[in-house]
Amino acid sequence: MINLLQLDLASLRLLVLAAKTENLTQAANSAHMTVSAASKRLAELERVTHCTLFTRVPRGLQLTPAGRGLAEHARTLLDVAQQMAHDANDYAKGVRGHVRLFANTSAVIQFLPADLASFLAANPHVRIELEEALSDRTIHAVENGEAEIGIFADNVPAPGLHMRPYRRDRLVVLVPQTHALAQRSSVTLADTLDFDYVALNQGSSLLRRINDAAAGTGKRLKVRIQVSSFDGICRMIEAGLGIGILPLGSVHPELLASKLRAIPLEGEWASRTLYVGVADATRLSPEAANLYRYLSNLEV
Repeated sequence: MINLLQLDLASLRLLVLAAKTENLTQAANSAHMTVSAASKRLAELERVTHCTLFTRVPRGLQLTPAGRGLAEHARTLLDVAQQMAHDANDYAKGVRGHVRLFANTSAVIQFLPADLASFLAANPHVRIELEEALSDRTIHAVENGEAEIGIFADNVPAPGLHMRPYRRDRLVVLVPQTHALAQRSSVTLADTLDFDYVALNQGSSLLRRINDAAAGTGKRLKVRIQVSSFDGICRMIEAGLGIGILPLGSVHPELLASKLRAIPLEGEWASRTLYVGVADATRLSPEAANLYRYLSNLEV
């Protein structure tokens, strides 16, 4: 049985560097040690683990299967140690707790900057780790414990979560100011379906919502190009590559003032509710419970 207490972080870091560079001299330089010291550390690692980690070849080092596997474990251990150091630094500065929050793009762009700024002003000793993700991914992260709180669209099923309304947004059609629809005060989705669309990539809850609404008219969306961000959609529309549908609050005002026109969409489907959800409200950390209460009691 290997005694893990014989493994030190400096040697594990050297193992990762050697695996990355496959060169002892480069790994030693990156680890700020001499080549002889690095060689001794790797030899000691091989002794402690009872494994040959590298074979020496004319051009440097070649990972063995054992070396490849243990280097991956070493990366994980170093990541955990780094996170531990960050947490210790936070606690030393007075931070009392961390909250892991996943949220979809609509929430991140439109609402969370102001909402989190207000929350943190009243709770300065809390640190929030925010990750932007698709609604499906957000729900999965909360279900499997990767996140304590998630914010997601209303058209993505989340049967395993306790959820409350967070915010509402309104979808608009974005067109260049010279477009045939630009002077309309409002449009139905059917009015737009003969035009080419710029849309988000597959997996987006917004694209799913638009496709479902289009199917209800008996037509399909004519997607000319797909991108991964709201900003990308705006840029493509600005370049004349099509029209698009986005939440109004996600569009930069300067674009609406100079290059694009936002036309309100008719129909209930164009009004969305974003939800904030948790796996079990009774098992949240005090900081997460406080944030969950705050986000679920804002004016929708």
